[in-house]
Amino acid sequence: MNVKIEASWKERLADEFEKTYFGQLTDFVREEYRRTTVYPPASLIFNAFEHCPFDRVKVVLLGQDPYHEPGQAHGLCFSVPEGVPFPPSLVNIFQEIKADTGASVPGSGDLTRWAKQGVLLLNATLTVQAHAAGSHQNKGWETFTDAVIDRLNTERSYVAYLLWGAYAQRKGSIINASRNLVLKSAHPSPLSAHRGFFGNKHFSQTNDYLIASGQTPIEW
Repeated sequence: MNVKIEASWKERLADEFEKTYFGQLTDFVREEYRRTTVYPPASLIFNAFEHCPFDRVKVVLLGQDPYHEPGQAHGLCFSVPEGVPFPPSLVNIFQEIKADTGASVPGSGDLTRWAKQGVLLLNATLTVQAHAAGSHQNKGWETFTDAVIDRLNTERSYVAYLLWGAYAQRKGSIINASRNLVLKSAHPSPLSAHRGFFGNKHFSQTNDYLIASGQTPIEW
């Protein structure tokens, strides 16, 4: 199956693309794009990988679904394109970064700048139907993104994993914490941010870890 994904990831995930579930997933997603509105745009489904090749991953940030309203999703979890108002979770992320590191709140919610520094902004489900959160869950995407985490966990060390909320923590349960940094807290959603996301200091802890392991810190 000819999947258009960044070359280093295509090599690591080649066997996934040949599995029955991925063929069924592909058929489902193609039909969804044909019959209704789906986000992100099809060309950006694998955008997180495009900006962050396998050997350059330093941080993994796990989300759940793409944003499901017009103009928001572009293939990077929690991120929105230039000029799009910040969703509530992203507002809280920037608030915690400011409190933790002193960095000012940026003018853009486009987190491509993080991805290019080695932050894999991975949603568990890579597509969603417009206005319908969770509509593409349990169709095969989770199996695929589990394989992504497995490859990183197997082949890479000294990666920081930021697991916000119970869903991400379950998905990241396979990560070897003796060879990587695993940080857990509440989700930045307004429903839960005050229950442990604010004050988690994950951004400074991540950079301290990267520096200690001989890597360049992230400019959050």
